[in-house]
Amino acid sequence: MSSETPGDVLVTRKVTFSSAHRYHRDEWSDEQNREEFGPCNNPYGHGHNYQLEVTVTGPIDRETGMVLNLREVDDILQSEVIARFDHRYINKEVPGFDDVVPTTENLVLYLWDLLAPVFSDRGVRLHRVRLFEDPNLWAEYSGGDA
Repeated sequence: MSSETPGDVLVTRKVTFSSAHRYHRDEWSDEQNREEFGPCNNPYGHGHNYQLEVTVTGPIDRETGMVLNLREVDDILQSEVIARFDHRYINKEVPGFDDVVPTTENLVLYLWDLLAPVFSDRGVRLHRVRLFEDPNLWAEYSGGDA
């Protein structure tokens, strides 16, 4: 192994959670909501088994050999994401979504804003958040850098 200090390394952790949501805008008519959002406008909501990939970047600590202890990453994702989203109706139970349509795109921005400062406080930078709504649909965000 080289004795030179390597550059930053990317580390990704994946977690899953189940949530329900409804695509709906109160200021629109029922007809306009149905036309725009289709089945996603079901008045009783619908659910997904989300997969979230969170990638952080930073230098490898010479003593631990890690960018950030994975136990710490898991604790952050448990307290900030799982506890907030798992088995929740996003529109009503997650602050910030009472007047924001909880699309995958809006959720990934929300998760970025939630997690970036937490990881920054741990001395690493959030590199990317990728949220899978299902195997064929995901959104990702890299803080406007990508």
